[in-house]
Amino acid sequence: MTSAFATSCAGRSSTPERYARPVSGEIEATWLGRIPYRAAWDRQKALLEQRVGGEIPDQLLLLEHDAVLTLGRQADESHVLARPSELRRRGIEVIRVERGGEVTYHGPGQLVAYPILRLGERRILVRPLVQALEAAMIETCAELGVEAYRRDGHPGCWVGGDPAGERGRPPRKVGALGLRIERGVSYHGIALNIDSDLRDFELIDPCGEPGLVSTSVAEELGRTAEPPTTAAVERAGELFAEAFGQAIGAPVAWPARAAT
Repeated sequence: MTSAFATSCAGRSSTPERYARPVSGEIEATWLGRIPYRAAWDRQKALLEQRVGGEIPDQLLLLEHDAVLTLGRQADESHVLARPSELRRRGIEVIRVERGGEVTYHGPGQLVAYPILRLGERRILVRPLVQALEAAMIETCAELGVEAYRRDGHPGCWVGGDPAGERGRPPRKVGALGLRIERGVSYHGIALNIDSDLRDFELIDPCGEPGLVSTSVAEELGRTAEPPTTAAVERAGELFAEAFGQAIGAPVAWPARAAT
């Protein structure tokens, strides 16, 4: 089976849907630090092949990227607002990928998580997986001091405003989500703004929604004076991994740390 889940990102967070007897088994989490998008993309595809073949257990890659714009496979390029010359000047590549959804910005200060899961073995479908990823983003924000929530029909993670987007108080988006399911294995994933430079989101209509307001954990806490740090993203990655494991009922192991 090959499918794409399109995302953009009412109601407060809810418990993810699960089957009555989820399959146990560790998820191996790996912190990769800051790496270029194409390097992480290649790594995802290699791990996907290994997971399809049953050579490795489920994986969770945690990282941050150098500045890049990605387009879902059917995304509208008109939502990239910056001129090509400006993007070239800043060294920002625009890459079309397999996931669903519209244009997304990745860059320093943003936690990216790629779950490479064999869904059939865990008896979990796409919607419960999306809900688990949203729940993990919400819990990560809570641990960092920010109240966040999910919005029905708008996958991702949101803060502030009116959850329904009514009464003139639009919600602010702190986390985006876009998946691909190929031969029963998920890849691509989430992006959660920890201490991102929010000016970079002016390059695009985030998730293809003109006027959408992007925010970050640091922005919501009033801590924007310092530049983005990889250390802050790594800490958020640890929180996210724990929360995601709890959301799908799976223990999370860190084999690379155990080996050191």
